[in-house]
Formats: sequence, structure tokens, C-alpha cells
Amino acid sequence: MILSPLETLPFCHKSLYFHALGAQIPSRNCDGADIATDVATSDVWSALPKRPQGIERDWCNLRNGRPMEVFLAQPRGFCAGVVRAIEIVERALEKYGPPVYVRHEIVHNKHVVESLKKKGAIFVEDLSEVPAKAVTVFSAHGVARSVEEEAEARDLPVLNATCPLVTKVHNQGKRYISKGRALILIGHAGHPEVEGTMGQVPGPVLLVQSVQDVAELRLPSDAPVAYITQTTLSVDDTRDIIAALQAKFTDIQGPDIRDICYATQNRQSAVRDLSKLVDVILVVGAANSSNSNRLREIGTEVGVASYLIADGSELNPDWLKDAKAVGITAGASAPEVLVDDVIEALRRIRPVSVSVVPGREENIEFRLPAELTAG
Repeated sequence: MILSPLETLPFCHKSLYFHALGAQIPSRNCDGADIATDVATSDVWSALPKRPQGIERDWCNLRNGRPMEVFLAQPRGFCAGVVRAIEIVERALEKYGPPVYVRHEIVHNKHVVESLKKKGAIFVEDLSEVPAKAVTVFSAHGVARSVEEEAEARDLPVLNATCPLVTKVHNQGKRYISKGRALILIGHAGHPEVEGTMGQVPGPVLLVQSVQDVAELRLPSDAPVAYITQTTLSVDDTRDIIAALQAKFTDIQGPDIRDICYATQNRQSAVRDLSKLVDVILVVGAANSSNSNRLREIGTEVGVASYLIADGSELNPDWLKDAKAVGITAGASAPEVLVDDVIEALRRIRPVSVSVVPGREENIEFRLPAELTAG
């Protein structure tokens, strides 16, 4: 029997093809017991490539109309700060024409960056790469005061896309320093937001990343101190470190819990809810996205196999081998089109049924710079 045109088809497509001809494809029933097949069907079955153990279950799910359940976290993906930052670049391109220079990735997502590049944005890591008089955008993560001063000295027309919640952290730090308090920043070393915050505060800033870092702080227990946090860390992320600071220092102040970035907390809470329903969690986001990595970590911490993927092309079918339900969420800098791409990748493996897990609705919008809204 010659089956060369079919040899390249996915298993489920072969199954459907022979099923349409009336052939009985599985050599076992859904319980794994042998079932009778006629000689012609046996020949067809033996001609098919060998499949990994467990593929019969996929056939049975397909035959019995049982698609794999896919649950989408709510909320997921873009937050208001990311939407604002991207819109600033797009409106600047419309108003001033390309090129528009953006210092650092506007948000940590390759798809977003590449899309803006195609429209005429040029991304740089240093202002020395920006030509004289060129329109310049500061990324959503914020920049140090020294970067702002360099732009001013060169008379560069600047549009500041720093997330307003990041700017709020900057202002909190400045206020604590002005009151004579030692300032402690809870965050990740090397993250652009942390570098920007440390460079915005007119005084020394002590960075702590763990409870152990708190124990190693060389300050008197009665010293007046204050703390601020990186916005991509949630209440849950910072709870133990804040508790350690409060236990170590008798005169300590910090921001109200309501000042924690709403988007970070909401997405982390949503992935915890998602973990109760699924066998596997797929987090759509970039490898250099702090909040996306944290979503994957949370899934792993609660005992659910969790994977960070940029888009559907990175989906590994082996992850789904024993999964009856898959959860999908996305970091705050990942567009919904990438979530759709992952769903389509799942559909190429087996049929799926998609539903959204009830969650918190987000209706926050941040205003654009006046230069872009003036008639």
C-alpha cells in the first residue's frame, strides 16, 4: 500500500482521513483493550508511522468529541502603562514622521518592538546614538536623571513614556530622601526600572532582592529608613522582604499597599486562580520580561507545570502529553495577538475548547503627553 502523500500529515489528520473512508483506525479502544479490525484496516494501521505512547487517547478524545480545555486568565496581557507607551511611539511617528528614536525597548516584548521598527522607530541603548534634534522617547521603564540631563543638554525633543506608576515610585523615593531617611529599594539588580529609579533619587539607594539582603544591611536598628518597590513586583513578591525590614528597623516608612502596581498584582492573582483548573500553564511573554517570568514562577510554585513562550512557534507538544486542561496567561507587555497565536498552535496539535476564567476587570487609562494631544 502506497501512502506517501499521507505520511507527512499529522496523526489526527490521518485518522480523520481514514475515518471518512469508513476505516476503523485505532487498534485499541479508549480503555486500551484490543478491538477487532478487518484485514484492510489492519494493513492501513500498520502502514502508519509509529506514534508515542498515549496517542490512542488523543484519537479517542477526538473521536468522542472531547477537545482539550483551554482556560484564559483574566486579566492578562497589556496593562495601561504599556498601552500608553506604545501609543506614544505610534503617535509620535504619525505626528513627526519617521524616524523616532526610542531609548531601550519601549516594553520588553520582541513582537511589539519589531512592529514599531517596521513603522519607523529606531531603538537605541544610549543617547549618543541619537542624531541632533531627533525626536526621542524614553521607555516605559523610566530613566535616570542623568539621562534626562543629557537629553536637555543636547536639546533633544523628548517624549517621556515612563509608566505613571513608575514615576510615582520615583516621587515617593525623593520625598523620603528629603525627610532625611535612608532609602531602600526592593527590586531586581540590572532591571532598567531599578536603574532608572536609583538614578532619579538624589541620594544613596540601598537595593535589596531578598530577606538575606535585609539581614546584611549595615544600618542601626533605630535609623530612620523608608522603602520603595519595583512596580513589577506584587504584594506577594515583596511581603517577606517588607516583613524582614519592619522587624529589623524600629523607625521605618513605606508606601501604602494600594500603591503597588495594580497590573502586577492582578495578573499574579489571576494565574493562581488559573492554576486550580489546569494541568499546564503557558505564559506568553518575553524572556527578559520580569513580570512574565514571575507568572511562570508562580505556576511552578503551586505545583503546575508552567512554561514561558514568546509565541505559538515555541510550543512543545510534549508539554501537553498528559494534559486535559491548559491555562494561558500573558505578561503585561505581551499583546493579545500572541495569545491568539498560541491558541492556534494548540489547535494544530488537537481540538481545543476555549473559555475565559472570570477575573478582575481593568478600566484604567493613562493620559498621553500634551505634545501628542494638542490639536
